Amino acid sequence: MLSPVFIRNLKACLGEENVLLDPEDLICYSFDAASGIPPRKPGAVAIPRSREQVSEILRVCSRHGVPVYPRGSGTNLTGGTVPSPDGIVLSMVELSQILDIDAENLTATAEPGVVIDKLNKAVAQFGLMYPPDPGTVATCTLGGSVAECSGGLRGLKYGVTRDYVMGLEVVVADGSIIRVGGKTVKNVSGYDLTRLFVGSEGTLGIFTQITVRLVPAPQARRSMLAVFDSVDKAGQTVADIIIHRVVPATLEIMDDITIRSVEAYTPVGLPVGAAAVLFIEVDGYPEVVEREAGIVRDICQTHQAQEVRVAKDEVERDRLWEARRVALPALARVKPTTILEDATVPRSKIPNMLSAIKEVARKYSLTIGTFGHAGDGNLHPTILTDASNTEEMTRVKAAIEEIFQTALSLGGTLSGEHGIGIAKAEFMEWEFGPAGLDLMQRVKKAFDPQNILNPGKVVRRAGD
Repeated sequence: MLSPVFIRNLKACLGEENVLLDPEDLICYSFDAASGIPPRKPGAVAIPRSREQVSEILRVCSRHGVPVYPRGSGTNLTGGTVPSPDGIVLSMVELSQILDIDAENLTATAEPGVVIDKLNKAVAQFGLMYPPDPGTVATCTLGGSVAECSGGLRGLKYGVTRDYVMGLEVVVADGSIIRVGGKTVKNVSGYDLTRLFVGSEGTLGIFTQITVRLVPAPQARRSMLAVFDSVDKAGQTVADIIIHRVVPATLEIMDDITIRSVEAYTPVGLPVGAAAVLFIEVDGYPEVVEREAGIVRDICQTHQAQEVRVAKDEVERDRLWEARRVALPALARVKPTTILEDATVPRSKIPNMLSAIKEVARKYSLTIGTFGHAGDGNLHPTILTDASNTEEMTRVKAAIEEIFQTALSLGGTLSGEHGIGIAKAEFMEWEFGPAGLDLMQRVKKAFDPQNILNPGKVVRRAGD
């Protein structure tokens, strides 16, 4: 329970209309897009409209020792924005201005509440694009994407969010405003704090401005759908495409369970009898696109693809990618609870990981639909279950642990793009060991000695 004095001070910073206290309003901020994490209502929601207000809020919270849980659109998938009753949610959605598009220096600067799709539409007028492309691109905010270091469908060729963040304005735990990085292509002054903040999930500071790198939009692109009668053949095709030094902009996989779920949700003509499909797009100069598309077709046929469809126009292309983007909502309709994981392995190990996921599903008698960014090794095994079935949830927990253990044993990681949040914090020692985890906890303490910034996430400290 937040004290009346704290609430008065909070309202003094923001005005009464920007502090939400009604229990019905608070329900909306008690959860994010992650399944299986119990919702927790915050004590209040603060909605700042300037960096100065963010600074004042953190000063007040620091004085009172009140936890702060920053939030964008809430599309994150690991409980990263789930608050506690003794803290406040800091909703950043009203800081939503694109401040600068610098076409000469190939940069854009925006506030954290800007939706990524809006940013891309704005820079497209200059023949540019912001490559990170999360599945929720039409709703997720730039600040949330930077905090989670999102990847997305174009990660194979273009990389992830950290590859495009050049500078940040950050409010730290005591309310101080700092700037790190900038517009320069080269910047090696001091520690790389920009990279440290990216992917920190709101545990080290709150972003109020973000400067990102832009790239020229490709002149041409070609989209294809390859159909396979086995997941192994699809997986081997992915590995072989990379071996042949072709780097598609996008190389996605979808297994049989996901194919059927998507086609039932949004009929687009996916082959419901297939064991797996690959969604592939190459882009760049027209002559390069033509050559690489031919190589990809040949490789698919070498691995006995039953069919390779090439999108004839933008309408067909958009239908293909819409099918891929609705994979999660389509699977979510199958059973009451959908638990989406983020197992990531070296690209050459994709066939091994796909086989392991199928074996885990069989071993624990679970329905697991798998899709994801096969070209960069980032798979999303999605467990379809029912949280009210206690016995089944015990099997789900064991399956998740085995999936993580397998990914790590193959040289992979706990997360390729969804972050750690609450859901994976307990497994961090598996990947980093006690010494590595301790070092991260000490970094957290240096930035946030009172542990008020998104406590309990990523690297838990005593008492979280």
